[in-house]
Amino acid sequence: MSEEKGVVKRIHIIPLKRVYWGRRTNRADRAIRFIRKYVKRHYKEAERIIIDPKVNEYVWSRSREKPPRRIAVEIRYDKEEKTAKVLLIRQSKVKTLIR
Repeated sequence: MSEEKGVVKRIHIIPLKRVYWGRRTNRADRAIRFIRKYVKRHYKEAERIIIDPKVNEYVWSRSREKPPRRIAVEIRYDKEEKTAKVLLIRQSKVKTLIR
């Protein structure tokens, strides 16, 4: 947790296993919606949620039917502008965070 000029940076590991409960054909779509919902739940004051294109590419990397089970992201919340930006963390860093 670091704060610079009203920007709060936090690392979250978002579990996407709930996405697998429904139909197979649109799991990646639901995963992106679930990430947005997760950020909204944790940052209630955020009026705008921006998901980085790299996060989207990572979710869609294994096609629409097989998104990853979890994703590690860094969420930067700007208190002044009330925006939350979701950024992907490098994969080598993810393995050390999960263990």
